[in-house]
Amino acid sequence: HSGEHGDGISRSEFHTKMFGVDMVRTFEKVKHHFDPDNLFNPGKIVNAPRMNDRSLFRYPPDYKMVEIKPALEWSQWTGASGGLQGAIEMCNNNGACRKMKGGVMCPSYRVTQNEQDVTRGRANTLRLAMSGQLGDDAMSSDAMRDTMKLCVSCKACKRECPTGVDMAKMKIEVLAARARKHGHTLHERLIAHLPRYAPYVSKLGRIANLRNGSPWLAQMLEPTTGFSASRPLPLWSASPFTEVHENTNTDARDIVLLADTFNTWFEPEKLRAARVVLEAAGYRVNIAQAPGERKLCCGRTYLATGMADKAKHEAQRMIDTLLPWAEKHVPIVGLEPSCLLTLRDEYPALIPGESTDLVAANAYMLEELIMHTYHNGNLKWTLKAPASKVLVHGHCHQKALGAFTAVQQCLKLIPDMDVKVIESSCCGMAGAFGYASDTAEASIKMAELELLPAVREADPTTLIIADGTSCRHQIADGASRKAIHVAELLAMAITPSSGSQNN
Repeated sequence: HSGEHGDGISRSEFHTKMFGVDMVRTFEKVKHHFDPDNLFNPGKIVNAPRMNDRSLFRYPPDYKMVEIKPALEWSQWTGASGGLQGAIEMCNNNGACRKMKGGVMCPSYRVTQNEQDVTRGRANTLRLAMSGQLGDDAMSSDAMRDTMKLCVSCKACKRECPTGVDMAKMKIEVLAARARKHGHTLHERLIAHLPRYAPYVSKLGRIANLRNGSPWLAQMLEPTTGFSASRPLPLWSASPFTEVHENTNTDARDIVLLADTFNTWFEPEKLRAARVVLEAAGYRVNIAQAPGERKLCCGRTYLATGMADKAKHEAQRMIDTLLPWAEKHVPIVGLEPSCLLTLRDEYPALIPGESTDLVAANAYMLEELIMHTYHNGNLKWTLKAPASKVLVHGHCHQKALGAFTAVQQCLKLIPDMDVKVIESSCCGMAGAFGYASDTAEASIKMAELELLPAVREADPTTLIIADGTSCRHQIADGASRKAIHVAELLAMAITPSSGSQNN
């Protein structure tokens, strides 16, 4: 009968059966003596309502909820009943999202300390919108846009909220609902279609990169593109990762490497380092490639702008390409957390089914695969520390989906190296969030909470590690320090004998 947090309102109706009539009447007398106006916790312990009285529910039994076309298959992944409405109701207003220290949740609230910008506030706004209390078009309104504006989709609430509220997925629904009514801005289209136009712009990389070196050009483009003139954009690489590497070592175990959009066109050295590491670990590296010339994309940029249908299309291409490998239990490895972990988190909500689940089950971050190989006794290499001290910033999605532990364990494989983790919330860049003219300032404030001060205080000889491309750019812009991927650190640590030993 009694719960760990006390009896509360949900059990109070059973007190007569538990304690007897005389004792419950005594409870009532004590309550009335000390609280004659019944101001403190009315209905708890004494004079309690019955919990099956539907008139007490948040919405009356005959209340008609606002119907929207869901962008995600909510019933397939959430533990709550009632689809999107049930997922929203998972917020029980406990307020854990209002913490200012520890963990990641909720970075926007830590900056503004405004109830509108915290997970609980957003859930309550969504609850009012879905119940029709804010009007028929509340989900696509400007007010709802502003409510979700500073949500960086860090997914911390999915892990750190006691009831697992997933505001990142709910934001996708809001963006999709708004797009159906208002369409997309040029800024949103530039973000969403990056994987499509990247191969063409890359050929004109020198011209595209001129924007960063010309303040007047950046200022002139800001009103049109929506990208803040105060923030440099990622530089297009002069040698993008377009090669398909063929490893002729027939004795090695196969893996599939996902060449994500961001590392392919902006930081290809990360993918090349990963290939070195994986081959030294005894793997034959296969680059994931769909039939035709267009490269694979996880669909993250489409999800970030509410283009759920296009995200589903990209997800289906990815699943169709990777399924033959997954059916053989060949590991699918990625470097960018926001891309690889999309296969494990959003795909089951976009395209539920056995094929999706199988691909998701075989998708690993690089560090997860390395540790899996290590624990199986198949990792035979010699590592030498490239630096005495390393400072690590974990990507929000790694933390939210339990993939950050593998990063720390992987770094501990390198001997004689002091590894320290930055206890930080979201870096604030969050994909295109930090580049947008209307959110760039909030982005910097998020980074200044813990991340940037910690990086600035680090010794100049300390290596800064960050797997997320957004995190690395935020660190470069805000602290003038270059951060590298774990793959690059491992490639630096691998001794020449390791490579010859495993290839």
